[in-house]
Amino acid sequence: MPTLTTDDLLAGSSLTHRVEVPAELVPGAAEDAVHQVVLRPLVLADVMRLHRAAGDDGELASALMVQQAMVEPELTIDQVHRLPAGLVEFLLAEVNRTSGLSLGGDDLTEAVHAPLARACFVLSREFGWTPDRCAELTVGQVLLYLEMLARGDRP
Repeated sequence: MPTLTTDDLLAGSSLTHRVEVPAELVPGAAEDAVHQVVLRPLVLADVMRLHRAAGDDGELASALMVQQAMVEPELTIDQVHRLPAGLVEFLLAEVNRTSGLSLGGDDLTEAVHAPLARACFVLSREFGWTPDRCAELTVGQVLLYLEMLARGDRP
């Protein structure tokens, strides 16, 4: 089984994902039309910045995650707040999926605060990476690298 390279893993943070939005979540949309948005995965720097900005406000954290991940169409945070709740919930689930996150809002707040900072420290120490390089990783990539270290593998 070939081992992934650093470039392989970092490439994931620059990908975008075209996501089909169910017609019932788009107000006034024709049921037979295809509705899509383009999302990018959130990288570690995004998640940490969103956590600092939202604090303990889970709803704000969710809205910020959707706003930051939306590539097409671009939305302001005010526009995200005006979207139907079901649409935001769907988009948030897709942001979590494409970013390698499987945590809910409250779990995310707990998981992000200290463990990701420790993970960056470990990756910096083990691979000689700068904090900027660690910040470019998606959370899924951070978890993969940590798993590789636990198994004794190196990229």
